Amino acid sequence: MTNAFLDAHKTRRTQYALGKSLPVSREEITALIQEAVKHAPSSFNSQSSRVVILYGAQSDKFWDLVRQELKKIVPADAFDATEKKLTSFAAGAGTILFYEDQDVIKGLQEQFALYADNFPVWSEQSSGMAQLAVWTALATVGVGASLQHYNPLPDAAAAAEWNLPASWKLRAQMPFGSHEAEIGGKDFIDDAQRFRVFG
Repeated sequence: MTNAFLDAHKTRRTQYALGKSLPVSREEITALIQEAVKHAPSSFNSQSSRVVILYGAQSDKFWDLVRQELKKIVPADAFDATEKKLTSFAAGAGTILFYEDQDVIKGLQEQFALYADNFPVWSEQSSGMAQLAVWTALATVGVGASLQHYNPLPDAAAAAEWNLPASWKLRAQMPFGSHEAEIGGKDFIDDAQRFRVFG
């Protein structure tokens, strides 16, 4: 099957070996991220996703904040592996921080009380779709990335560092940069285990 969307989707893979050389300009990367998030679906068109894009030293600063927080909870004799992981993320050209605006979610809960319990769930789904859209958009221009979840450890420090609204809740982090190693193959479970087709 040939399909432009699926072909782009298949290029999106986890890349941990990142470098600082980008195949396209920062302006193009920023525009890609903005367009991908803007057109990602959200419940009731809430557009609750918020994004912080960090380049260069600002990205390094974020991973240093994560490092400081992890040092408080990871045993010293186990910190080397953690340190290596964080260093690999900081080796990239930048980091995207994905947030969900809780004020938007609360507003929807008040406006549509019947669905109040669902809005936080739908917000997470919207965030995931925005993350996938961005990751795929980056992959189509040859930029490597991975998705990380160190929240809530660096949340307060990041909010203070970049003066972010208190209503923004950090959901994921995406370090990105040049591909510095080949990406290995991916195994798939049998389709019969995942799909049921009727009719």
